[in-house]
Amino acid sequence: MSVHLDPWRMIRRRPARTVAAVALATATVAGGVSVFAAGTDSTGAPSAEVRVGRGEVTAAVAARGAVQPAANRTLAFTADGTVVEVRVRPGDEVSVGQELAVVDDGDVRAEVDRARQVLAEAEETLAELEDAGATDCVTGVVDREGAGGTSGTRIIGVAATAGGAGGGRSAAGTIPTGSGSATPATHQPSVPPVTPSPEPTVTASVTPPVVDQDTPTPAAPSGPDSSGGRPSSTADPHGCSAGGTGDADPLLRAHQQVTAARLALAAAQDRLAGTTITAPVPGRVLAVAGPVGTLVRAGGRFIDLAVVDGMQVAASFPEADAGRIAVGQPAAVSLASSPETELAAEVVQVDPVGTAEGQVIAFGVRIAFAEPPANLLIGQTVAVRVEIATVRDVLRLPIGAVRGEPDDSGVVRLVGAAEPHPVILGIRGDRFVEIRAGLTEGDRVLAAM
Repeated sequence: MSVHLDPWRMIRRRPARTVAAVALATATVAGGVSVFAAGTDSTGAPSAEVRVGRGEVTAAVAARGAVQPAANRTLAFTADGTVVEVRVRPGDEVSVGQELAVVDDGDVRAEVDRARQVLAEAEETLAELEDAGATDCVTGVVDREGAGGTSGTRIIGVAATAGGAGGGRSAAGTIPTGSGSATPATHQPSVPPVTPSPEPTVTASVTPPVVDQDTPTPAAPSGPDSSGGRPSSTADPHGCSAGGTGDADPLLRAHQQVTAARLALAAAQDRLAGTTITAPVPGRVLAVAGPVGTLVRAGGRFIDLAVVDGMQVAASFPEADAGRIAVGQPAAVSLASSPETELAAEVVQVDPVGTAEGQVIAFGVRIAFAEPPANLLIGQTVAVRVEIATVRDVLRLPIGAVRGEPDDSGVVRLVGAAEPHPVILGIRGDRFVEIRAGLTEGDRVLAAM
C-alpha cells in the first residue's frame, strides 16, 4: 500500500506552525521586557522604586461614632398640678426664655397670698413693739424711747433696761447714759464701808441697796451672789430674764417671725414661677412626658431638652488605641453623606473607665466640632479619625516600602542590594513611616506595588 501526500496540503499547514512560533517568541520577549522594567522583590512580587524624602508623618486612630448633643437638660414643674398648656413637640427648636408648658397655678397663687398676709401681720407686730420701746434682751439696745422719760437711752450690754425716774440700773458690764442719773438715798446704809483693794480690779458696777432706818432689812443683791454663781433668772419688767437668754424677749421673737414669713413668701413665689416651664438654653426638644390634662408632681421630669449649640461625636475606641488618645488632640469627622469631606474637631473627653464590648475593653471618647454644620442630626453615624502624633520635616518612606517589627526596628530593600537593609523607625502613619536611622535622603528603595 502506498501513501499519497498532497503537496498543496503541506504548503497550507506550514504557515500555521510558523505563525504560532512567531507569536510565542513575541510573547516571551514582551514578558521579559515587562519584568525587567518593574523589577522584583525577594518574594518575586513586582515592585516600584521610591526615594527617601522629607515631609510630615501623622499617626492616627479611627473609629465609628454618632452625633450627640453636648448636654441634655431635664425640665420639670416646681408645683403639683394639672397641665393646662403644652406649647412644643419633640424635634422643635427653642430659644432661651421661651415658654414650653404651663400647669394650673390656682393653689400656688392662694399660697402666695397667705404668705403675704402672714408677713404683713408679723411686720405690724414688730413695728408696734419698736414703737412701744421694747428692749432687745440679746443686744441690750432700746430701739425707741426708754421707760421713765429717758429719751434716746442706749444701753450696751446683756439684759440691760432703760433707767426710770428712780434711777438707772444695769447688769454686769453695763453703763447707763443719757439725761437721767442715779440719785443716792438720803439714809446711810447699815453695812460697813468697803475698803478699796491695793491692786486695781475691774468689777461690775452695783448700786448699793437702800436701807430704811426703821426697817434695817438689807435688799437682795442684784448682781452675782457671793459664791460667784450665775445671776438670778428673775425676769425684769421688760420681759427679759436676768440671765439674758432672750427666751422671753418679745422683740426678738417678732424679728424671728418676720424673717420666717419672708422666707416662706419667697419659697411660695418660687413655686408659682415654676408652674411655667421655660427654656434655660437654646436647644431641641427631645421628649415631652404628657399632653394637656396630665397630672404632674413637683420635680418630676416633663421635658427633655438637648443643647444643640455644641453638638459632639461620641465614639468608642479599643484600649490599645484609647491609651494614646488625650484631651486636646486634633481630630477629623466625616459624615456618611459626604465621606470625602473632613470636618475639623478636637478631643474634649476620654472616659476614665472602660466597658466590655465582647472580648474587647473599649473607652468612650467625646469629640467636639470646631464649627458644627447646620444639618447635623442627633444619632447620625460618622467616621472619626484622631491624630495621636505628628512630626514634621523628617525622613520618611511610603508605608509599603518598609517592613516593620513590633519594636522600632524594620527592614527595607535598597535598589541593587541582595540583602534586606535594617533601619530604625519612628512614627508610623497611615501613608508614611518616619525613618530615624539607617537611610539618608535620596536613597532608592524598592516598594511593593
